[in-house]
Amino acid sequence: MRRDSAAIPCTLVCVSTQDRNERGLMYKVHCLNNISSKGLDLLTDEYELVDDPTQADVFLVRSANMHDMELPPTLKAVARAGAGVNNIPLEALAEAGIPVFNTPGANANAVKELVVAGMLLASRDLVGGIGWVRDHADDPEVGKAAEKAKKAFAGGEIAGKTLGVIGLGAIGKLVVGAAEALGMQVVGYDPFMDAQRAAAISADMRFTTDLDDLLAASDFITIHVPATADTKGMIDADAFATMKDGVVFLNFSRDSLVDDAAMAQALESGKVSRYVTDFANSQVVKMEGAIVLPHLGASTAEAEDNCAVMAVQEVMDYLADGTKVHCVNL
Repeated sequence: MRRDSAAIPCTLVCVSTQDRNERGLMYKVHCLNNISSKGLDLLTDEYELVDDPTQADVFLVRSANMHDMELPPTLKAVARAGAGVNNIPLEALAEAGIPVFNTPGANANAVKELVVAGMLLASRDLVGGIGWVRDHADDPEVGKAAEKAKKAFAGGEIAGKTLGVIGLGAIGKLVVGAAEALGMQVVGYDPFMDAQRAAAISADMRFTTDLDDLLAASDFITIHVPATADTKGMIDADAFATMKDGVVFLNFSRDSLVDDAAMAQALESGKVSRYVTDFANSQVVKMEGAIVLPHLGASTAEAEDNCAVMAVQEVMDYLADGTKVHCVNL
């Protein structure tokens, strides 16, 4: 990230809406990605949407990579319409006195529902069954043929199975509730949580402070942790060796959490029966046994609306009086 240090604002000088209007001043907002109109409609008369990022006081962003951007000297705030912020240079912006906001929990339900869908896709081989039907679309006796073929896609049920949930934040805790409602047993792990806080999520969940305990006990494992230097590749060959044979692993957080080479080997050996991931890359799309989705986790209309509304409100609160809600870098 490049920026003229002489132009860096270290403090925010708040100007009232009336004063700004009288002086003809408006905060200029640039969207680095498409942002839901439900959020943009909240912008008051002292805000103006601009196409030119070099004029911006505010950036609204979803997945755009900001690390190599040359940021304007006018920039005062960045809001991420989503939870993950690995696409934003947090430290550099902090040094510049520019807060970065995110929207934790705004898209949690959307991801939770996709985790449930992922478990069902993996356990019942719905993808394989749908593919078989399409391959036989021209067969006039496809119905009869299906009765003979269906046993290849029968699979099993998730009720009664054990789900390991790594990370009990906004998404993880919703996954716990959904899994228990479907009759699953749940083991939870979060290094930033104690047993008392875990019990508040669910009295029935077995909380563990030992990740290996969770890995060894689970039939399904889903991971919900941020992508950091500490979590990169945390699901590696050693982690797979600890898991049950035939485990299903679900990744709706970030692809960097899983060692792709180790996953490929685990799938080939049968240690992992299915890998359900929301992150396509050149390695994972070629893995036999992987169900790869095109980053659909938070891509629902409801989630995008919720994230946009929260992001816009956070920025307006900050520029109005310096309030920092869900600020991740200052």
